[in-house]
This record gives sequence, C-alpha cells and structure tokens, in this order.
Amino acid sequence: MRSVRRPWLKPLSPAYGLVTGTRRWMAGWGMVRRRWLQAPVISVGSCSAGGAGKTPVVLLLTQLLAQRGYAVRILTRGYGRRSGAVERVNAEGDAAWFGDEPMLLARRSGVPVFVGADRYEAGLLAEQEDAGDKVAVHVLDDGFQHWRLGRDVDVVLVTEQDVKDILLPAGNMREALGALRYADVIVLREEELEATRSLVDRFRRKERAPLVWVVRRTISFETGTQVPERPLVFCGIARPEGFVTMLQGVGVAVGETVFFADHAEYGDAAIARLVEAAKACGADGFVTTEKDAVKLTEALRTRLEGVGPVAVAKLDLELVDEKASIDGMIVRVRAIDRRRRKVW
Repeated sequence: MRSVRRPWLKPLSPAYGLVTGTRRWMAGWGMVRRRWLQAPVISVGSCSAGGAGKTPVVLLLTQLLAQRGYAVRILTRGYGRRSGAVERVNAEGDAAWFGDEPMLLARRSGVPVFVGADRYEAGLLAEQEDAGDKVAVHVLDDGFQHWRLGRDVDVVLVTEQDVKDILLPAGNMREALGALRYADVIVLREEELEATRSLVDRFRRKERAPLVWVVRRTISFETGTQVPERPLVFCGIARPEGFVTMLQGVGVAVGETVFFADHAEYGDAAIARLVEAAKACGADGFVTTEKDAVKLTEALRTRLEGVGPVAVAKLDLELVDEKASIDGMIVRVRAIDRRRRKVW
C-alpha cells in the first residue's frame, strides 16, 4: 500500500510530479544555470523530503575521505536556523543559530562545516580554507534537488519507506524514484535489500550504471551512559518510527513516546510537555537522538534530568565492501575533465 500522509492533497501530487520532473529534465539538458566550485563536489541526497538518513551518510563519507588524506569540507543548508548568513559553523555555538544538522555535523565530523541557503556561496567560503598539501573535496548535504550547484558525484539514498511513499504534498517524496537514473551512487540499507534492490536495478542507466553501496546501521550509547529502564523516548525527526524500532532492537524498553516536527526547536513549552508526560507514565528518564540533543541547552537538559538521565542514542553506519565502494567513487571524481565545463 502506498503511503499517503495527507490524503486530501493526493489530487495535487501528479501536478507536483510534473513540475519536479520538468525541472530535472531542464537541469539534465543544461537549461538551468549551474555554478561550479574549484574543488570536486560529492552530493549526498535522496528523493524523499526527510528521514532517509542523509546526515549519517555524510558523516561516514567524510570520515572515509579524510582517512584517505583528502581535506574535506561539508556544505549544508541548515533548515530552520535563525541566521540567514553564509558562515562557518562553530561546533560550540548555538544550534538554533546554525541549525541542528549543521551543528551535529560539525561536532561529529571534525572537519569544517559551512552553512548557507546558497550552497555555492558556502562553497566559495569553504575554498578560502587552507588545504595545505591535501586535495580538497566538498561533501554537499541534501543536494540531489539543489539544481544550481554543479556536482561531480550524486550519492542518493533509497529506503524501503521510499518505495511505499508517494509524491508531495500528499506523501513525503520530493521526486519520483525514476530520478534514480541520474544517480552516480545509490545507497541501500542492508536490512532492506530485499525490498529495495530489485527497484534500484530497474533504474540503472544503460550508458553508465550507478554504483550500489550497502550500509549497515547500528545504534549505541557512549560508554558510561546510564540508559533509563523505563524511558520516555522523544525526538524531532522526519521518520521517528524507525528510531523507535532501532532502540527496541538494542534492548531499550520503549514505553511512552513524544514526537515533535522535524527540526523543531526546543523551548520551555516543549520541555514542560516532556517532563509532564514522563511523570504521567512513570518514566525514569529520557532517550533521544543526537540531532535533538544538540538543541538542548544546559538549562533545558537540567530540567529534564530532574526526572532522570537523558541518554543520547548514536547512529553509526558501516559501508559493506568499503574499499571497493570508495575506490569506485573516487575513480569517477578523477575522471571529470573540468576544462570542458563553463565555470560561471
């Protein structure tokens, strides 16, 4: 059964698909002006509006490229942030100012992160960083539908939920899965291969089939973390049910849950709601995601800890057949002849 979140809007989905399909076609034929940065750009994106797991893949790709000696810079938009400036993210700064995902990327990756609605301008700022004797490369977060910045490689995530979903505004899909024919790398989850592999095979381009990466997901808590026995689980992410399932898979006794909108900002009202809900269900603490934890100020976290410990679940990815996967992508980046491009 197709996933329809807002059934009353289903008649509008075909029109939305026509618009996005036309934009993709125009971009493919060079009818959308693209600007190119000096360093290669590797985009991580998806056909869905959220919940595909792009941030963990950006972190994994950044780590693997850095291990191979590249000077990696992350470019991201920062949905819902208070600042409209193009700037480098301060890992010790305010998540509300920079955005929750940019803050998480800055804290976890250990590489410079640049945020801005105009990812080209963010890239220009990034290219002012001294790479020393290393080869610089940009990793673009959520870039598959960012038409105006040229990319050397498009890494596109596909989930089982995407296969079942429909286009906005009734569903959660920005584009139909037919757009996978434009991907250079398609990323599948190991536990969902049965549901997604056959679909991906249908969208391989004949002239150059995309690489297929398989990732293994694990969830854990930092050593020494006190995980509550009866936690209230809360988060503000696109597909919270998947987070709950993963917690149950590692033995967390999920009871009551409170879900906020994706990129929701935590304030006094939200914390009061969590405390009240925890007391009402007899919870002895909380479990949340890293993305949510970066938005909790010290004062807000202290209020939650009045009920019990706040355990932060960490999502990590492992790339199956890592060496062959990264080698194949790097070959594609090196094959790019920038002299044939018109750099605007």
